[in-house]
Amino acid sequence: MSTNVADTPGPVSDQHSVTQLVSGIVSDAERLFRQQIDMVRAEFKEDLRRTKQVVLAFAVGAVLIAVAVVMLIVALAHLLHEQANLSLSASWAIVGGACLLIGIIAAVVGSRILASYNPLPDKSFHALQENVSWITNPPTPQK
Repeated sequence: MSTNVADTPGPVSDQHSVTQLVSGIVSDAERLFRQQIDMVRAEFKEDLRRTKQVVLAFAVGAVLIAVAVVMLIVALAHLLHEQANLSLSASWAIVGGACLLIGIIAAVVGSRILASYNPLPDKSFHALQENVSWITNPPTPQK
């Protein structure tokens, strides 16, 4: 009659059960961690796809606006020259100075907007942080 160690009651089988339980918890935690990483990747890819669409639309718009602005600046300088009886160089200096001032204001506003932008996928990232924190510092069982 052969006796199996797992069949015998006592500390050996209890220890074996606890080991299996801990192993299962670690396995579940690893699977959860992998799923969180996959969720962060998927959210990042979706954000990147949308960002590409936005950048393309803004690029086309910006090029067309830049061409129009250059044409309007030339027209404004010539209009100022003709209507205010200023020399052409004085007209260009006035228009150039106004464009410089507007450009500086736009750059400051743009830098403030950029400083407030967070490109990370917030929801998935916070869930991942919570899981990592739980895995590295599991709650102690209360007796």
